[in-house]
Amino acid sequence: MFHQLRTATLTLLTLTLLTGGVYPLVVTAIAQLMFPNQANGSIVLNKEQQISSSLIGQSFTSSKYFWSRMSATSVTPYNAAASSGSNYGPMNPALTESVTARITALKSAGGLTSAVPVDLVTSSASGLDPHISPAAAELQVERVANARQISVDDIRKLVAEHTEGRTFGVLGEPRVNVLLLNVSLDQMTAKD
Repeated sequence: MFHQLRTATLTLLTLTLLTGGVYPLVVTAIAQLMFPNQANGSIVLNKEQQISSSLIGQSFTSSKYFWSRMSATSVTPYNAAASSGSNYGPMNPALTESVTARITALKSAGGLTSAVPVDLVTSSASGLDPHISPAAAELQVERVANARQISVDDIRKLVAEHTEGRTFGVLGEPRVNVLLLNVSLDQMTAKD
């Protein structure tokens, strides 16, 4: 009996040390060496100041910025602690109301010249998606160019530079990270 208790205790201590100490330290060290930006939250800096993570959508409402997807998080928009989808079905009146309000906001901001891409008027499953489609970015180019008094071609060039392709060439769709695009816009206009 004592032998079994000693074996069980040593096994518990060994596995606790390996899985609770050694393994996390090794994984953390590998992450810090191979993927330091991602391991530390993909923090975006502007003039040495931390702005946010490039992995979490941000609220932009000024006409001089590209707008993100809508946030489905409760109370405070883009609150990562309250990540959730709206779970509204296509027949839900609240979804129709939300989409209509967003289209109205886009129209009143100006530059709405074509059909609105669905990702610009709906939220993602997490409610925190930092990306929009290239079509959603293109829809906003004229508004941002007018608000910043920059040529449309310069804004389109910046959007093209920030358009990410499909992951591994096959997964997902092309996308534009709104935070990174807006930070670049601010840096571009600061140079002028």
